[in-house]
Amino acid sequence: MRSIWNGAISFGLVSIPIKLVNATENHSIHFRQIHLADGGRIRYRKVCELDEEEVQGGEIGKAYEDADGTMIPITDEDLAQLPLPTAKTIEIVAFVPADQIDPLQMDAAYYLSANGVPAAKPYTLLREALKRSNKVAVAKYALRGRERLGMLRVVDDVIAMHGLLWPDEIRAPEGVAPDGDVTVRDAELDLADALMDTLGEVDMDSLHDDYREAVEELIAAKASGETVRPAESGDTGGGKVIDLIAALENSVQAAKKSRGEAADGAEGEGEGEMADVHPIKKTSGKSSASGKSSAQTTKKSSAAAKKSTSKSTPKSTGAKKSTSTTKKAAAKKTTKTAAKKQTSSSGGTGAKKTASSRKRASA
Repeated sequence: MRSIWNGAISFGLVSIPIKLVNATENHSIHFRQIHLADGGRIRYRKVCELDEEEVQGGEIGKAYEDADGTMIPITDEDLAQLPLPTAKTIEIVAFVPADQIDPLQMDAAYYLSANGVPAAKPYTLLREALKRSNKVAVAKYALRGRERLGMLRVVDDVIAMHGLLWPDEIRAPEGVAPDGDVTVRDAELDLADALMDTLGEVDMDSLHDDYREAVEELIAAKASGETVRPAESGDTGGGKVIDLIAALENSVQAAKKSRGEAADGAEGEGEGEMADVHPIKKTSGKSSASGKSSAQTTKKSSAAAKKSTSKSTPKSTGAKKSTSTTKKAAAKKTTKTAAKKQTSSSGGTGAKKTASSRKRASA
């Protein structure tokens, strides 16, 4: 990696020659401005406001604009004469616990590389001292024409330096917190804890920029002349939360589903739901009971009704057919009974007539 600054770490009376290397890189995709009419590149030219002529880089200096608009020229020679002890030195001023550094102060990150063989021993000494103390070093250094604040810590076997903003560069969060008193219930906190536990931890190396990848695919497709299909956008609800409890519960279930875990209540699905109710079809026993009620003549006729009902057809016609069959059977039985009575009565009358005839004849 190419170094951007050469100097030394001042560790008391120990001087450690080092090279400063960028620890991060920007993968953002940059676009150029073009003229929509013909696709021509739009460029910025530096023009003097007084004579409206374009000015080359060698003719451009720096100045400080006063409150009334007056320009006060400042040259590099003027700045070089200022006392800047950290011009080529990273001067350690203190060792503090890491939690005393406000993350809001974090700026750019750099790796410090030992510059040459003689620097290896003091470099290793400082690295091991930082490891054993579990502290970070607060230092001052100068870069790009200004003095800066930094924090040195150990990353693997390398000393890394984070640029820090000066404390007076951190703005107070005035007017940022929600207005009014907001009460959070224990149930809501419990669900928030459950959601945090469900989401769990993540391998930071697995995270990547989905949007940048989509832009790269878009550029590749347009460069090859392919048709670009619009991506499906997921509706997240626009940040409108109607029911906080319901939103938290749904978030927990969604998080479990995305991690392949069984959602709460997934086992025994459907419990507590209303079951479908279907009418119970009448059985032959019930049909015969209706047959009994319709033919209350004699015990024999009800027995015949039961027998005819058991031979009746399908449950689909059911009670009507069994009832009609029972009525017919009862009617037939009644007819036969009447015929027998009539026969017996007529037989008795004939016998009486024959006996009287015989008596007359013998007389």
